[in-house]
Amino acid sequence: EVQLQASGGGLVQAGGSLRLSCVASGFNFDAYTIAWIRQAPGKSREEISCISVNDGITHYVDSVKGRFTISSDRAKNTVYLQMNTLKPEDTAVYSCAASDSMCLPLRVGMYYGQDYWGKGTQVTVSS
Repeated sequence: EVQLQASGGGLVQAGGSLRLSCVASGFNFDAYTIAWIRQAPGKSREEISCISVNDGITHYVDSVKGRFTISSDRAKNTVYLQMNTLKPEDTAVYSCAASDSMCLPLRVGMYYGQDYWGKGTQVTVSS
């Protein structure tokens, strides 16, 4: 059974940090691209970062560049999203997803098709 379990969300003040984790199982983790996709209230889903687990290629949407860092631990089948200097506009449900496609450059307000999705974790940034 394929599972993607996101965790690490919470309530944080603006300027604070959180680290999200995504634990994957049931598929060949090393062969996939793992993405973090968020959805804010009243807005469409947005892919904010991805990592190609096999070769480490990463991409970020402009709104999080320099503040968020994606990484993977192949021994633990886990992808992390370190989020620093959080802003109220980062408030959203954050989900991780897996695709057997390449990790491609990202644009604001869009996301690529995914093969597997996990349940999200809520991130709330207060001003």
